[in-house]
Amino acid sequence: MTPTRKVAVIYATEQGSTRDIAEFIAADLADRGAEVQLREVGYAPGPADFDMVILGSAIHNMDFLPAAVDYIGRNRAELAATDVRLFGVGLGPALRGPVGRRLGRVVPKKIAALRDAVRARDYSAFAGIYERRGVSRKARTLYRLLGGGRYGDLRDWSAIQGWATGIGDSLGLPAASTHVIHP
Repeated sequence: MTPTRKVAVIYATEQGSTRDIAEFIAADLADRGAEVQLREVGYAPGPADFDMVILGSAIHNMDFLPAAVDYIGRNRAELAATDVRLFGVGLGPALRGPVGRRLGRVVPKKIAALRDAVRARDYSAFAGIYERRGVSRKARTLYRLLGGGRYGDLRDWSAIQGWATGIGDSLGLPAASTHVIHP
């Protein structure tokens, strides 16, 4: 019998999209037999007691939220010695058109530096929720020019499920007995 795999799923969210994705990933891994601790980054445990740390953050100004950056900075050495997976939640993956698709695949320099500092095994970006309300005309115009076509919930749950499945497989977890249904 294989030992239980211990996974920390840590998130930094501003409006809730990143929390929803983290909850989905945590539930998927728990259903496959992992011992999962889901925590907001301000209450996150240190990484030393885990086989894997999954850290997700909303992306603002091409960077993780300050609380996620601070967590990585405080725990850099321990994270570098742990199996780390990072994910970001922002608009990039929702962009379409020739320019938008290309920009959506680029890992922002600040995030790439964080990824490299902790030797993260993987980084994936997911779209979040983008509401038109409260967005300036300039930002809406830029969004349209880059290929943003719609507002609302832009999350691709099948891509998120695929990423979570890959993580579970890499941990040697058995197939899920049930499937997690997104929010």
